[in-house]
Amino acid sequence: MVNWVLRIVVAAALLGSAGVHYFLWTQDYPGLTGTLFLLDAIAGLVLAIAVLAWRHWLPALGAFGFGALTLGAYVLAATVGFLGNHDQFNSQPEYWGVITEAVCIVGGLALLFLRDRRRVAA
Repeated sequence: MVNWVLRIVVAAALLGSAGVHYFLWTQDYPGLTGTLFLLDAIAGLVLAIAVLAWRHWLPALGAFGFGALTLGAYVLAATVGFLGNHDQFNSQPEYWGVITEAVCIVGGLALLFLRDRRRVAA
């Protein structure tokens, strides 16, 4: 039961991050940044489906990696700049992006931990 609730929470966070990046993509960011926003939106959708449909460790690792890489890129953009963009953490998409990506990181790790704990108990 806990595993399914956690999977739903992680999938919702992935979809939330995908939605934020799709919205940012529609704002016409120039160059590679816009392309990466679209790629993030697609990856978040695919990973959300995988987390719900495939009971394997790989989607959980993917959710963790997605959150960590996306949040890491945002931290770079907010501090030293990333691909010519310098964000300031002052808009709703930025707030929601950080929240959903943090949930992806924590939830992905929790799913991996629950899987390992279940294997040891069996």
